Amino acid sequence: MATDAPYVLIVNPSSGGGRGARLRGPVERELDYRHLAFRTVLATRLEHGIEEALAAAEANELPVVLGGDGLIGQVGGALARTQTPLGIVPGGRGNDLARVLGIPTDPAGAVAVLAKGNRRRIDVGEVNGRRFLGIASTGFDSEANGRANRARLVRGNLVYAYAALRTLVSWRPASFTVVLDDEQRIHHSGYSVAVANSKAYGGGMFLAPDAELDDGLFDIVLTGRVGKLRFLANLPKVFRGTHVHEDEVSVRRASRVEVRASRPFEVYADGEPLTELPAKLRLLRGALEVIAPPPTAA
Repeated sequence: MATDAPYVLIVNPSSGGGRGARLRGPVERELDYRHLAFRTVLATRLEHGIEEALAAAEANELPVVLGGDGLIGQVGGALARTQTPLGIVPGGRGNDLARVLGIPTDPAGAVAVLAKGNRRRIDVGEVNGRRFLGIASTGFDSEANGRANRARLVRGNLVYAYAALRTLVSWRPASFTVVLDDEQRIHHSGYSVAVANSKAYGGGMFLAPDAELDDGLFDIVLTGRVGKLRFLANLPKVFRGTHVHEDEVSVRRASRVEVRASRPFEVYADGEPLTELPAKLRLLRGALEVIAPPPTAA
């Protein structure tokens, strides 16, 4: 339901190649049009955005992030296990959490969700003490994500496809050890290990199509050894979530995961590098309240 608490619009002006800055005016006009009380702050860096969100919560204001999945994920992690909900206005390149939550990418639609004020609880992931909302991945995925973040000449969602192709050229398989719920040990060789709280990453890639934000479990997606040409041919299937039916892909479920690898890798989540391997991950069930439409029936 709607709330009378004022909003704090936390804007990342550099998100989405400047999309956050371009959306600020239209979002503010929509908030004014709906007579919603708010103030705006510009997040000069990730830590600054988190500080502003926590200060807003302390002042009984509602933080609303206008930015990409990186800032949304870190602010959401900081608000986890508090009584303060998180509002989201998609302003990045991927906008994957908003996509899964059903929050529109246009300012009018996103502000309409805020105005309606429906709240739902979602799980929060944690890797080596760093929190995330989407998918934590390592191996090929994290190397491609890092390349995408460094890209300057490619815009929009195409940057993820570009980064995957560039990474594939020099990729060589790695060996991973994955432990699920302190019991099941898996020796995995191939491309990547992804620990998914949500369904999507990389601008609409449904890596874990059956993952749910509120079921208390990670979906662990293991992509094994396969030739580069077949891997490339299967990439479009990730956008439909049908890649999980391929023989080289397996999906497990657990609430605690440990991951090690035969060579150094970073762990990326919500588009940001959070830590390095080895990694311990756990799920904080129902730890965050978000302002979003009710979940649709399966």
